[in-house]
Amino acid sequence: MRVTRPRALWAFLVAVVVAGTTACGGGNGGGDKQTVTFLTHWAPEQVKMLEDAAAAYARTHQNVDVRIRAVPFANLLSTLRTQGASPNGPTIASIYDLWLPELVRDGIAAPVPDRYAADLQTNWPANLVEGVTKNGKRYGFPNEVDLYALNYNKKLFAAAGITEPPKTWAELESAAAKLTKPGQQGFGVITSWPAGVVHPFVSLVNSNGGQLLSGTTPNLTDPKVTAVADLYKRLIAAKSTDPAMSQANANTTGPYLDSFVNGKTGMIIMANWWQGSLKQAMGDRYADVGVAPIPVGPSGSKSSAVSYSWLTTVNAKASQARQDAAWDFLAWLNGPESGKNGSSAMADVLMSMGILPSRTSDIAAHNTALSEPFLKVYVEQLGNATPFPTVLGGEQMSQIIQKHVENVVFGKAEPGNAMRSAQDEAAAALQKANG
Repeated sequence: MRVTRPRALWAFLVAVVVAGTTACGGGNGGGDKQTVTFLTHWAPEQVKMLEDAAAAYARTHQNVDVRIRAVPFANLLSTLRTQGASPNGPTIASIYDLWLPELVRDGIAAPVPDRYAADLQTNWPANLVEGVTKNGKRYGFPNEVDLYALNYNKKLFAAAGITEPPKTWAELESAAAKLTKPGQQGFGVITSWPAGVVHPFVSLVNSNGGQLLSGTTPNLTDPKVTAVADLYKRLIAAKSTDPAMSQANANTTGPYLDSFVNGKTGMIIMANWWQGSLKQAMGDRYADVGVAPIPVGPSGSKSSAVSYSWLTTVNAKASQARQDAAWDFLAWLNGPESGKNGSSAMADVLMSMGILPSRTSDIAAHNTALSEPFLKVYVEQLGNATPFPTVLGGEQMSQIIQKHVENVVFGKAEPGNAMRSAQDEAAAALQKANG
């Protein structure tokens, strides 16, 4: 969790706080001027790109005004919960797909109007359209797809005599041991951030032939799942993983990122969207970054990373006129007429961060950039990825798994006990949410 991101690496999100409507004619059809407000998850550079796109839209839609301000990432979901239920809450929100069931249940997310349904059905992959569909209705435009892979430092690999990235857990443990020395860990994990803890963990589960859920029942005591907790314990016991280097801060940056950037972490499982931060922080040393599929566990047959998506939704509590203006803006923002060279403006923003756009025409428009070495592996692994389940109670389940995985990482619980406790708590949370 962008979870995400989740999610995400950056310190700021964009939140547009509604100021109401102001009477003003003109634009397409005249009438009252609508203030469309937007809540998303981007850094200042991407905020500026969004502002530029909104300004371009306003030149032909003078009756629509888009206002933007930044809030910390950690406040995103709480802002949606507290302000989204109000007519004066954010009109548009960029959300992690795991949150959608809750927002639909609470009547905050509005269904996509019929006039945009054909565009959505035709121009996005079927699995992503299914992901924004709840109770037979679609609730937003998918924007991005994110998934995980093994990132490694090629320079450290060469110094340790490792010629290729590990393909199996046994090779992962062996490489991690060779990469470990004072002040340098072979394999890094992430703590203090739900998606940063859970998504890499579940990527290893998937790649060991396991699965997180059966319907709405967690499988956390399955041997294919507990094997990942055992793997973490072995890596930490061998000092190949240093828990002190693992922490994320409220903006999902922090020691885990700094350690990799500064050559103190040999390998880490991370999502494609941190490419921009790696480039910025590492400069010429970014050339040392390698990417490989998630290593396959002893019970697995193929690499299968967690994938997740983000989408833009419209506030069902906003006035109908404001909702209509918001949907029109989103259709334009996600359409090929809004960007450059056949790309949508949304995809241009996403690609500036190393994030994979989801609209089919956007993938084609950015084919060259998506073929560069870092992103190429992520794109190639999309077909093998396992979407993180979006169910009611999913956010609570993720936080429960985070807590118990961290207990293993910090030596507070044995793997088996931790997973049994996680199973009991997650099952209760899901039963309550779906009962």
